[in-house]
Amino acid sequence: MPLKDSDAIVLRSYPLREADLLVNFFTRSEGKLRGVARHAMKSRQRFGGALEPLTRVRVYWEDREGQDLARIDSCDVLASPLSERVDYPRAVALAHVAEVLDEVLPDREANDAMFRLASAVLPSLRPAEIWAALTYFDLWIVRLTGFLPEIGSCVVCGAELNKQSSLAYFHPLSVGLMCADDKRLASTELAWESRMMAQNMLRAPLERFLGLAEDWPKNRCADLRRFLVQRLEQHIEKKLVTVTMLAKL
Repeated sequence: MPLKDSDAIVLRSYPLREADLLVNFFTRSEGKLRGVARHAMKSRQRFGGALEPLTRVRVYWEDREGQDLARIDSCDVLASPLSERVDYPRAVALAHVAEVLDEVLPDREANDAMFRLASAVLPSLRPAEIWAALTYFDLWIVRLTGFLPEIGSCVVCGAELNKQSSLAYFHPLSVGLMCADDKRLASTELAWESRMMAQNMLRAPLERFLGLAEDWPKNRCADLRRFLVQRLEQHIEKKLVTVTMLAKL
């Protein structure tokens, strides 16, 4: 069977047997695939550092009839996160992107919009500059998976929430935002500034948004990120490990 090839993003890799690696990678042409890179921990010529998480590669693989795992033949590095300094916050941010993609992407289902999003976000996660790009990534991932509710209205009564005087709340057991009259016990407020920032992010490409964004500390739009994470975790029905790590930064 002839080799297939595609641009791809390495999501995760795990040791398999003595020298092999089991690799999850997000290809542009066929979506998320799992494959075995034989002798990857010994073969510098075919793989080198190409199987490090979040590396952009040109991957060559073979699908074998009756087998779920592809056989990864080789990879050419297109862009590597290791080409810039990796401090701890940047490492956690990169791990978050990898974890979210690995959890939300179905197997073997191409998604060009998500691939373009990830390709744009990864080089934007620079040392000491992670929060704006991470917020943009989480928002658009929730949007592209179809689990972003209408931000401008109450999910219960339909009341408008776009006015600065309007209060909006979210809750882990609610599918959207609620007005002050319909909020549930122990709900969290989503500030008007965060809601407007979300609207701006949905209208602007990442490069333009980051060009307009001023200094972005961790606490800016923290409530929006919490809301988006709740939507993601409802969708995948599990807690994201990297969310706890990000909270401790």
